[in-house]
Amino acid sequence: MSFAQIALEDKQRVLAELTEVKSLFASRGWFPGTSGNLSIRVGDYSPEDFHFAITASGKDKSLSTPEDFLFVDQAGKPSEPTRLKPSAETLIHCEIYRQTGCGAIFHIHSVYNSIVSELFWERKAIPVDGVELIKAFNIWEDDAHIDIPIVSNFTHIPSIVPEVTERLDPRIPGIMLRKHGIYAWGANAFEAKRHLEAFEFLFEYVYRWELLHRKG
Repeated sequence: MSFAQIALEDKQRVLAELTEVKSLFASRGWFPGTSGNLSIRVGDYSPEDFHFAITASGKDKSLSTPEDFLFVDQAGKPSEPTRLKPSAETLIHCEIYRQTGCGAIFHIHSVYNSIVSELFWERKAIPVDGVELIKAFNIWEDDAHIDIPIVSNFTHIPSIVPEVTERLDPRIPGIMLRKHGIYAWGANAFEAKRHLEAFEFLFEYVYRWELLHRKG
């Protein structure tokens, strides 16, 4: 499907959802500096052909302007003429959409997610045991255990993409970049938001548990 074939109201809906989510996450302090990025897919999907709206690079996400978002294609190239630059990490979004077919991806930076990514870097995954919020990922076993994958963080974004591809876990709708932040996704904006909030709760839990355990 060409970008021109996507209905205007579908594009407007995606931009409205992104504006709402951006404002909420900014109020929680999840975009320090100009960090973080958000995207929502629009129109039909195939792994080789899709479009999504994503935050523009270098913008203050505590503000709302007409230049906050742009649309890009499956290669991360603008879908229509624009002077805006997509987020530097657009290629990671492209790969997650390609591998999962999800509808939205939210990436934020927090102190807890950065700390636990380093705390468990040697095992390349953050372990979580039996915490209620694991159910947010539709994992319903009693005392469920999950391992949230951690991947290397490079300034050269294309170098990150193969590791993201290799480490994606179909059970876990998220992946951590080392000392950087969590990417969480879902079928739509509501689900991606739920997953992101659950991850952030779990990261704080794991950090505090480790602190208590090591002191003991």
